[in-house]
Amino acid sequence: MIAAGHQPNYLPWLGFFDKMQQADLFIIEDNIQFERQGFISRNKIMTAQGVRWLSVPIEHTNNPLLIKDAKIANQSKPRWRHKHWATLKHSYCKSPYWVDFADFFEETYQQEWTYLMDLNMHLIRGIMGFLNIDKPLVLGSSLCAEGKKTELLVNQCKQVGANIQLAGKGSKDYINQTLFTKQGIELIFQEFTPPKYSQTTTEGFVDNLSVVDYLFCTGGKPW
Repeated sequence: MIAAGHQPNYLPWLGFFDKMQQADLFIIEDNIQFERQGFISRNKIMTAQGVRWLSVPIEHTNNPLLIKDAKIANQSKPRWRHKHWATLKHSYCKSPYWVDFADFFEETYQQEWTYLMDLNMHLIRGIMGFLNIDKPLVLGSSLCAEGKKTELLVNQCKQVGANIQLAGKGSKDYINQTLFTKQGIELIFQEFTPPKYSQTTTEGFVDNLSVVDYLFCTGGKPW
């Protein structure tokens, strides 16, 4: 069984879902430290003015924060949902597949979310459906696996009964392959080349955007 995992990013890029597609089971790493400048609370889309970040405001805390505990700053930034929805609408309303997915995103931003984790998982599950991905998701916080970095991944594989770990290509530089070998777990790396498709920009293809760009421009066709 192939296990893979990732932090629950906000409006993830297509490579996130490609890794999910290749796995038999996907672990949502919600029990690790939240990084404010990462992709857990923000992502990029294409607008008429070029690439723009959509960032969900997070309540400030002086203490280390786990992803699952991160709260959205609805009190200090009450209009963030309106701004995200308006930006998506203005950027993609003329895209070929806007009408296919717009209702889901509009309904999402009409709801008030307390925890970032709940918002991100709602979006991830909805997008999985649009991409016809039907894979079991397991929250890292629901497992008893302990350790940090590679040790945590190995222990998670052991707990879910996986004999293969699919890791992101970027982790080759820091993942400890020996720990997997000692436990009889095969380590493989994702090979993903973002597909090129017709975008709303006229300035040439821009990759590494949120998956919403791919959805609205292609309809979520197989890549």
